[in-house]
Amino acid sequence: MQKKIFKNARKIHKWLGYILAIQILVWLLGGLVMSAIPLEKVHGKHLAKRSINNPFSHADYVASLDDIVTQVVNPTQILYSHFLNTPTITVISKTGTHIFNALTAQPFKAPSKSQVIANAKAHLLINASLSQATLLQQAPREAGYKKNIWQLQYNDILNTTLYLAKDSGKVMAIRSDLWRIFDFFWMLHIMDYDDRENFNNPLLISFAASSVLFCLTGMLLLLQTLRRRQFVFFKRK
Repeated sequence: MQKKIFKNARKIHKWLGYILAIQILVWLLGGLVMSAIPLEKVHGKHLAKRSINNPFSHADYVASLDDIVTQVVNPTQILYSHFLNTPTITVISKTGTHIFNALTAQPFKAPSKSQVIANAKAHLLINASLSQATLLQQAPREAGYKKNIWQLQYNDILNTTLYLAKDSGKVMAIRSDLWRIFDFFWMLHIMDYDDRENFNNPLLISFAASSVLFCLTGMLLLLQTLRRRQFVFFKRK
């Protein structure tokens, strides 16, 4: 009975080894790469700021807040911000986000291409030249497929890319080759080759369960080896 158990364990262990070898190597390699790259560098904190200090004081927001709020249905939150040299007031409601010029109380006009480029430069922390600025109807996956967004690409060694909202000029995402390398190995690690977000996908669960079985059969075979060595040792004595 024991011989049959060990024989089956050996077969299962061998075939699981063939199936899992590459994926286990990928898991180990991915773990090494992802642990070696600091998350703040993955997020691009050394490349650009997501937000910069507001240079305006409360007195600079001269527009009537009442005039602004009456333009929004059921406002829930009010934020004081700015875009370049213009103070802005953002009113958040259940229907969305509404941005107003804090000098005129009028809806904030979407910035021009040159203004978006200037705002991106104000956020940039590296010495790099702009290689391309493109208004996209939909961003690529690395920026979450956001709609109506500016993509600004720079010529630095990391291919830094800033994504800014069309309506507000706000920096929405900072991406670089470090982020792309990390994202690639994250995809391989969780085995979600589409959205790279589903950590509970059936493929990963199946391979993880198979890996556990691979370890268990390996432990069983190790036990058999130790018993054989123990038997030979006592037999020699």
